Amino acid sequence: MQRTSSRRSVLAAWALGLLPGAAAAFPDAPAELCRVYSDAPSCRGALPACTTCHTLAPPARNAYGAQVEMKLAPGRPRPLAPEDFVLALPEALHAVEALDADEDGFANSEELMAGSEPANAESTPGYSDCTPAQAAQAAENGWDVCGFDADYVFKKVWIDFCGRSPSWTELEDFTALPAESQRPALHSLLDTCLETAHWSGPNGAVWNLANDKITPLATLKSGDTFLGEAGDIPLADYTQDYLLFVYAHTGDRDVRELLRATYFVEKDENGAWVKLPELNLIQEYQERGVQLGQFVAPDKRAGLITSRWFLMSNTMFTSIPRTTAAQAYRAYLGFDIARMEGLFSVPNEPVDHDAKGVQRAACAACHATLDPLTYPFSRYEGIGGGDGDGPVGLGNGAYPFTYSPARLARFTTIDGENVTNTPEAGMLMGQPVANVVEWGRVASDSDAFVQNIVREYWTLLLGESPRPRDLAEFTTLWQDLRGQHAYRVERMLHDLIDTEAYGVP
Repeated sequence: MQRTSSRRSVLAAWALGLLPGAAAAFPDAPAELCRVYSDAPSCRGALPACTTCHTLAPPARNAYGAQVEMKLAPGRPRPLAPEDFVLALPEALHAVEALDADEDGFANSEELMAGSEPANAESTPGYSDCTPAQAAQAAENGWDVCGFDADYVFKKVWIDFCGRSPSWTELEDFTALPAESQRPALHSLLDTCLETAHWSGPNGAVWNLANDKITPLATLKSGDTFLGEAGDIPLADYTQDYLLFVYAHTGDRDVRELLRATYFVEKDENGAWVKLPELNLIQEYQERGVQLGQFVAPDKRAGLITSRWFLMSNTMFTSIPRTTAAQAYRAYLGFDIARMEGLFSVPNEPVDHDAKGVQRAACAACHATLDPLTYPFSRYEGIGGGDGDGPVGLGNGAYPFTYSPARLARFTTIDGENVTNTPEAGMLMGQPVANVVEWGRVASDSDAFVQNIVREYWTLLLGESPRPRDLAEFTTLWQDLRGQHAYRVERMLHDLIDTEAYGVP
């Protein structure tokens, strides 16, 4: 039988802490593993997950990590220096290639190269189950379980994208089409369904993909919109966040606008999308009032990561808003730093500008990535915080939910004088970024961004993340989303319904 690749590429960095009795970790390990196994699926546009060698709480090791540890510079005193660890790791990896850490019948190296997890017996390399004879027989049966089944896909497109099953007449009309006409008919049906309220309307499928990114809370909602009246503590409104999310994901529009838009959108009385004027703070106040105004100046906006709701619910009263950066990283790039994913350690970080103890051994491995990721967000106001007079209790002439270059001067009493030395420039996935606008552009141009989008739709439509045997199709989808589809999600969806993963019962 023929091997197919591979498990979902987990977009994360691997902190390999092979130091008995120590809490240290080595964020350089993912790159070293990918140097040894450069063709491994988890090294294609990303880095392996920390769970390759660890449990979810590094430095605790799983079965594979324990095997690597046994072969890592045996006899050398611990803890190893980082440079000694990196030099010794390739030999240790090669030494355990033929072992089977999870005892599932597949060697460690076989699992790594197939994209499955060497320490997880439930994750194994995928194989095609159909011989040519079996495929021919399956094609003659009611369900073609060895190939693309057009009747099956017809029903799925109706249910997934239109929100209902096809009628008996609709199904009969489709099955009566010549085989060469069925694929075009499926794509015509998809175009129709993409316009339905079930797919792109309020509380539709696309809308609900935004829930864990926007995290709405009716109690804090401000303004009176079609999503409801203001809550008991009206601070910001999320209506425009949802509308911009759906707008960027639908139609023939660039989905990178999620992190690039300098505007917001709404629908007119005829249901057509219109961009709202890009206004400054005073104009926003005059046009939409204190309840609904978007007070970040247009030239400082980066789509949904600088919206009033995003800043209110994440930055709140914080000087160096790590939660804001972590949520942007998790929501739009798929990296959860709380799980030690997406670690791109920056030399000489963390600095601990706000005296929060982030240089402690238990914290530094994550904060060497998180803090530089956060610096660009440090000039954006949340609800307030700090000391000083000024409008609504803020100093430096600042207003909530605005870009305020001098805002950190307001936090010296709380976080110490050094907080004002926090730079605005930071680092995102190893690339310097001068500010949040640049953060959004670098993020939305990355492999991680398109992979995260395709993975979300894949999970929505197939009910699970890509499996080992799905990697080739998954990789083609995200590469084409960035390439020939020019970041247009609906073009990618046309390709997705043509995949074997979607089309085989």
